[in-house]
Amino acid sequence: MAKAKSAFVCTECGAEYRKWQGQCSSCQAWNTLSEVRLAPARPGAAAGATARAGYAGSLSREVVDLAHVDLSEVPRLSSTFAEFDRVLGGGLVPGSAVLLGGHPGAGKSTLLLQTAAKLAQAHRVLYVTGEESLSQVAMRAHRLQVPVTGLKMLAETSVETVLAVAERESPEILVIDSIQTMHLEDVASAPGGVAQVRESAAALTRFAKQSDTVLLLVGHVTKDGTLAGPKVLEHMIDASLLLEGGADSRFRTLRGQKNRFGAVNELGVFAMLDHGLKEVKNPSAIFLSRSEEQAPGSLVMVVWEGTRPLLVEVQALLDESALGNPRRVAVGLDANRLAMLLAVLHRHGGLFTGDQDVFLNVVGGVKVLETSADLAVLLAVVSSLQSRSLPRELVAFGEVGLSGEIRPVPSGQERIVEAAKHGFTRAIVPRANVPKRIPEGMEVVGVEKLADALEAM
Repeated sequence: MAKAKSAFVCTECGAEYRKWQGQCSSCQAWNTLSEVRLAPARPGAAAGATARAGYAGSLSREVVDLAHVDLSEVPRLSSTFAEFDRVLGGGLVPGSAVLLGGHPGAGKSTLLLQTAAKLAQAHRVLYVTGEESLSQVAMRAHRLQVPVTGLKMLAETSVETVLAVAERESPEILVIDSIQTMHLEDVASAPGGVAQVRESAAALTRFAKQSDTVLLLVGHVTKDGTLAGPKVLEHMIDASLLLEGGADSRFRTLRGQKNRFGAVNELGVFAMLDHGLKEVKNPSAIFLSRSEEQAPGSLVMVVWEGTRPLLVEVQALLDESALGNPRRVAVGLDANRLAMLLAVLHRHGGLFTGDQDVFLNVVGGVKVLETSADLAVLLAVVSSLQSRSLPRELVAFGEVGLSGEIRPVPSGQERIVEAAKHGFTRAIVPRANVPKRIPEGMEVVGVEKLADALEAM
């Protein structure tokens, strides 16, 4: 009897080792190696590998000039959600594998069930559920009031069975909910393990590429917010999307982290209602639902998400600290960058916050990843520190350097135009971002130093 072989795989980067070690030599992470049982070689394995190699060779059997490649051969399918299509880069591409991740309760299954039910009216769709029974899915579809005619359902966790049914049904869109519940008979580990997730995703992706089927996978996330499973899973797929939003939040944001067919960091906004997710056409108007009475520490900033500007409100609260180490809490922003900006404010603005607890919040649950929020954050902090309210019609954006300079940011003209559309009449921006043609009724103040920005407040 052949001896079972095993390997150790890093869950962070996917590197493999023959024996266990405390630190991964590739990504330098500690205690991330997990044992994977390798299936013994089967008699037909070599023939299967030869067939797969032949298939791979058929894709590039002749050399073609890149300029002569016909892009019309790759049509896109609309997901029936404009915000979903925006994040995907224009729609679903046949033969692509898309991974949708998110925390429990974020709405992953709801979004895909709504999408699959609408697509099933014009396309062949196969929805495979491994976490729920068919009756549970039917109850959710009834609650969401989505059309159920034409949607093929399968409750199965065996990848071999799923592929056999898919061969028979020949779907155009295949939904797997979720990849952590799938398993292969030849892989000797429990479903959800490193080996099972990797091999199951590889088998499903291979089928999607060979049959030009759109593959939609649901993936779980860890408590840190990263996708569970081996890192190699993100390398095998074509697009990785993350659905964010807490259970107490009405809004959900769909963000692209990897996309071979479109731009990354694109943002789609949905509202969670009684009948499922509904796309938000104008996110800026939703995030600008402000109170009538303006309070100190509140300011609107213009950030750039993917291919469009977005107006969001940032709130700062400073309170005298009774602790030896004052707290620095940032929700929706990088806490390390907040500490850096407070040091710049002290050194180049002359305002000391070392004895103050600083709390920062981006309204609406949006996570701001770009540096154009620096100037608005500092102005909100100063407003709260001095207990002076800022005008409601004021917006600000710009990157703050360590020497106190205000650096320009991309797409300054589009940001100012978006602010003018929503009724704002004054903007504090980097001097290099002051447009040649200023929108009518808009006053744009260009600043070069932090001291100039504080004076312009």
